[in-house]
Amino acid sequence: MASAVKDSRPGYGRLLRTPGAWTFLLPGFLARQPFAMLTIGIVLLVQSTTGSYGTAGAVSAATGVSMALFAPQSGKLADRFGQRAVLIPGVLVHVAGVCTLITLALAHAPLWALLAVAVPTGASTPQVGPMVRARWASRLGGSPLMPTAAAFESVTDEFTFVVGPVLATALCTGIHPAAGLVAEAVLTLAGGLLFASQKRSQPPVHTDASGGAPRVSALSVPGVRVLIVAFLGIGAVFGGMQVSLTAFTQHIGQPGINGVLYGIFAGGNMLAGIVCGAVAWKVGPRRRLLVAYGLLALATTPLWTLSAVPLLGAVGLVVGLCIAPALITGYTLVESLVPAAARTEAFTWLTGAVALGQAAAATSAGQLADRFGPSTGFLVPLAGTALAFVVLLALRAHLVPRPAAASAPAGSAAVTAAGPASEEREQDRGRELTNA
Repeated sequence: MASAVKDSRPGYGRLLRTPGAWTFLLPGFLARQPFAMLTIGIVLLVQSTTGSYGTAGAVSAATGVSMALFAPQSGKLADRFGQRAVLIPGVLVHVAGVCTLITLALAHAPLWALLAVAVPTGASTPQVGPMVRARWASRLGGSPLMPTAAAFESVTDEFTFVVGPVLATALCTGIHPAAGLVAEAVLTLAGGLLFASQKRSQPPVHTDASGGAPRVSALSVPGVRVLIVAFLGIGAVFGGMQVSLTAFTQHIGQPGINGVLYGIFAGGNMLAGIVCGAVAWKVGPRRRLLVAYGLLALATTPLWTLSAVPLLGAVGLVVGLCIAPALITGYTLVESLVPAAARTEAFTWLTGAVALGQAAAATSAGQLADRFGPSTGFLVPLAGTALAFVVLLALRAHLVPRPAAASAPAGSAAVTAAGPASEEREQDRGRELTNA
């Protein structure tokens, strides 16, 4: 089965015909929808009950930060004990947290009480996206379909973050302020338990006894730390664009066009993701990441100078087109840099980095817009991507798989590391691999 996949030409058709793929794709799609509904649902409910956007933002931020900080621990536990063992209790704790938060908000509880519940609610948010990526990596090994799988997951994430907030907003404004969070809890419970029930497709559990090697943390891999910096910069683009576009459209007296401009930006991201997954790349992932990230930093440069809506929309489209290649290639590199026993943890570190970068950028862009004008908020995506690109260039040697990766405590991990490593030996500096 594996050899058949390896010999296939990369493409979505081949990817979706991977045996057993649909058993985790459909439940995973359902289970990841709440991820994009949680923070907006909190904002709408808390603002409705308190009348304060500041209070709503504080509770939402506490949820988002705790989600980003605890996600890697969830991934580490999933690698060690299995996704099902972590997902089921996590789903139950999360649903209980959301229900408690709804009850407290409707009872007009003080801010400290809302924050106290927001932290465990965010920390227990099921990390379904990274778990799906780990299942792809376990199933495909070093197959050339891995970039296609990464692209497919990136497009799915983007689609989730388009549909989720719209659904939550419609429920909160059309039915009841708590309806968005109620739907989030129901989807989490149903989708999470259904996804957890797919035991045959989950990656194998790697114990210390499998090969006698000590357990490796994803954060101990230098390449993962470099990618975390890169994904913080990508998060800065998302957060900076959201806040700055809102401030800009309000300043020019056309707040209704904000959704159009952000939709163009998100649409570019989705379009580029679809194209990236359909291409059979001949260039190694490290080089693709450097080129894509450089273009992303360059694309964000003129944003703060623009005052015409058509130009801002056009440049926003270009920025969106540049994000997906960088994001997808970063996820693809994880498959070759990290041993199989730590991949879910690695994926959650990157997902958390995007969330942290987004939160920090939203705060910074908002302060700049308030103090110096709406267009200055666009400096945040530029600064975030420029700094991250410098780090990528300086530490690019860490993005080449080392021979040790091939000796991971699982047979599939050896296959995983071999394919991308040989590709990098041919296309990058061979001296960076000691056995080249």
